[in-house]
Amino acid sequence: MATAVIDLDICGLPPVLENLEKYSAAFLLFRHKGCPVGTLTLPVTEGKLHIDQYANEIIAATMKYLWKRRVQEHLDYQEQETSVKLPKATIAICTRDRTDDLRRCLDALIQLPDDAQEILVIDNCPSNNDTLELVREYPGIRYVREPRPGLNIARNRALKEARHEVVAFTDDDAVPDKNWLRALLKNFTRERVVCVTGITMPLELETAGQEAFEKYNPFNKGFTRKIYDSLHDPLSTGNVGAGANMSFRKSVIDLVGEFDEALDAGTVTQSGGDHEYFTRILRAGYYIIYEPEALNWHRHRKTMEETRKAIYGYGVGVYAYWTKLFWYDKEFTVIRYPWGWFWYDQVRKLARAIRKKPGHQPLSLVMAELKGCLNGPGAYFKARRIAKKNAGL
Repeated sequence: MATAVIDLDICGLPPVLENLEKYSAAFLLFRHKGCPVGTLTLPVTEGKLHIDQYANEIIAATMKYLWKRRVQEHLDYQEQETSVKLPKATIAICTRDRTDDLRRCLDALIQLPDDAQEILVIDNCPSNNDTLELVREYPGIRYVREPRPGLNIARNRALKEARHEVVAFTDDDAVPDKNWLRALLKNFTRERVVCVTGITMPLELETAGQEAFEKYNPFNKGFTRKIYDSLHDPLSTGNVGAGANMSFRKSVIDLVGEFDEALDAGTVTQSGGDHEYFTRILRAGYYIIYEPEALNWHRHRKTMEETRKAIYGYGVGVYAYWTKLFWYDKEFTVIRYPWGWFWYDQVRKLARAIRKKPGHQPLSLVMAELKGCLNGPGAYFKARRIAKKNAGL
């Protein structure tokens, strides 16, 4: 049976959640005054979840972050400068032939508070005009067709087409929360902050594939705001954020260059473009802020086969990204990361899956990731050759 995804205010929890007959469990996101402070998965019995029976578990899941929020309120402490006028933003959605997802995303975006933001849809190498026809249903949303395939190519086009100072990216299969954009923008008060990322939760957990994806590769990077600067290892960006929820100053292209067009979806490397860009920003001495108040919801892959392909693609992408750092950027110390990840994470996952230890990951997903990692270096060299050919170099 499926898992219900439920959004709750920690200060107004109902004693019982009802009408959950189709679910065997509930994934609960707890908020305090709109800010996420914790998650917890609890069992559902006969269509009900008795919240009042899990007080200790809820306290353990939220107290650390809830306590911090309340102390800040008591001291009237703001982590961002509140007197500075927020910059205007362009919201960019890079998409290809996924109009059902895109419609849900656009429906959420037009509900955001009106801060004079523009919404820009980059239609990346579409096979038909369905996306164009859909965007025409939304007055004021701008459509741009990018004929060359590749997510990073579409991201570069978005940065060039954007009319405002900040470009906020969300995926077509994501649904931004109502306060998402403002939460991102309030962090661009310091000049050296050129990137802000946010927290991403599962939109639904209706299938085994979606549950496996959330367990194996959650986009949640925690509930504490973090500042990544020159003191942070720029080669380690796994917890900085994800491409489904990130924003940049439009000037980032002038500061660190364009996204690497040999990386990410639409190329043989399949992913890695976001984390390579985070690395470049940190290596250049600029700041990235992770802001958990900037929440969106991601529709995970529905089938186990789709999830397996996604995990394989993440394996390809991360090793492709490391290959670029090692071979072209001469960051030879990066070699410790694939070794450490393989020995301390992947080998243990594989051993637990083979022995079917409690809480183990599906063996098919572990093997898919390992296979992707092995193919990553070759994929990057191939993608780079293709990118140069397409660019006429």
